[in-house]
Amino acid sequence: MRLSFSVVISALAAATSALSTTGPRLLVVLDDVADKAAYGQFFGDLAARGFDINYETPRSEKLSLFDLGERKYDHLIFLPTKVKAIMLTPATCTAALGPNLTPNLLVDFINAQGNIMVGLSSTTPTTSSLVSLLAELDVSLPVERTGTVVDHFHYDTLSAPETHDVLVLDTPALNTRAGIKAYFALGGDDAVLAVPHTAGHVLGNSHLLTPILRAPDTAYSYNPKEQASTVEPDELFAAGRQLALVSALQARNSARLSVVGAEMLQDKWLDATVAKVDGAKTKTQNKEFARRLSGWTFQEIGVLRVNEVEHRLVGSDEPNPSLYRIKNDVTYSISLSEYSWDKWVPFALPEQDALQLEFSMLSPFHRLNLAPFGQTADAATYGVQFTTPDQHGIFNFLVNYKRPFLTSIEEKRTVSVRHMAHDEWPRSYVISGAWPWIAGIAATVSGFVAFSALWMYSKPTDATKKKQ
Repeated sequence: MRLSFSVVISALAAATSALSTTGPRLLVVLDDVADKAAYGQFFGDLAARGFDINYETPRSEKLSLFDLGERKYDHLIFLPTKVKAIMLTPATCTAALGPNLTPNLLVDFINAQGNIMVGLSSTTPTTSSLVSLLAELDVSLPVERTGTVVDHFHYDTLSAPETHDVLVLDTPALNTRAGIKAYFALGGDDAVLAVPHTAGHVLGNSHLLTPILRAPDTAYSYNPKEQASTVEPDELFAAGRQLALVSALQARNSARLSVVGAEMLQDKWLDATVAKVDGAKTKTQNKEFARRLSGWTFQEIGVLRVNEVEHRLVGSDEPNPSLYRIKNDVTYSISLSEYSWDKWVPFALPEQDALQLEFSMLSPFHRLNLAPFGQTADAATYGVQFTTPDQHGIFNFLVNYKRPFLTSIEEKRTVSVRHMAHDEWPRSYVISGAWPWIAGIAATVSGFVAFSALWMYSKPTDATKKKQ
């Protein structure tokens, strides 16, 4: 009886814990399962948040991402692999992470709305499957060599006084520009992150990629085994803000991938004491940053939900009609919620951002900002009132909202807009522009009547008198 009671309590605890909106199944891939001890706090936090964690090595025979065409896992975490690719034959090429974790399978996993967190290290070989996967997503790493980000002005004087490869960066450097949800803004000008022994990467021009943390202007990618102590600029893979240290990708299907330095997640750096070059010592904010980054990657934050879409004729009680008339007054509203760790809350627009409605046929006839209409405990309603254009045809109510760190919204409702019926046009005397024409018609008719009356009632001339 006691055992059954404990099972019930455990089940209730799991049910009430915070879960991802896409599921709790998490696979962690490491070189050796024993390596998970270095990430005890990070994995412990994930378990406390309700994730069902499985640990596997790349060469595990039972490792697979799909079963009968469906995902076996909802999320993946890859930590650095030191196993290089083994080339067999063109038909049987085995990637560094094994035949069950090839770049093609990882892309298929993303296409199946799976989420991936990639941990990079300066020891990660560029021949690995992860690097091939990142290349598919327009994320570039140093070619044919490993690279360590070094900065001689922003390093930890306690752990890297000589190598300068442990960066100490202020958290305001995180991407918090206007119009983007500040999920990674840890707050406080004195809050810092430690970025140890990481491999910097360069982002392409894809609008799906967003840098979270960039390297300082004085940082550069350096390989001490292949490069001399003095590095020429043309020998560098990248330098300064070209280098991204932490990045995010959100696919068109809202699947998410993040790239982060793996050692940032280790226990020894989550709340380590570091010292800047100026001598100031402080605690790192890596623990909170790791929590927020994993929460975003595994869709615990930044997830939007459309609750209801409604459009109607002003003054009518009929919702979402399929037919309108030109020059009708119409109202449109959309209800949105945002998932925040363990509950749905009303979605609040970021500062200096706008949620817009397009009323379009082939191109938008109206593009209008939606204003807050109301709010409940778990949803916010945005809406607008406008007049349909003087053009009949097939139109769409379209809300296409795509922003970094937020799942995409693309809601479309199709309606017909007809022209006016013959008995719906306003009388001519109502139209002020028609008054000159009405006056001209009245003058013509009056003149004709007057002339006709004058002609009819005028006495004809006596013809006999003219003959005399």
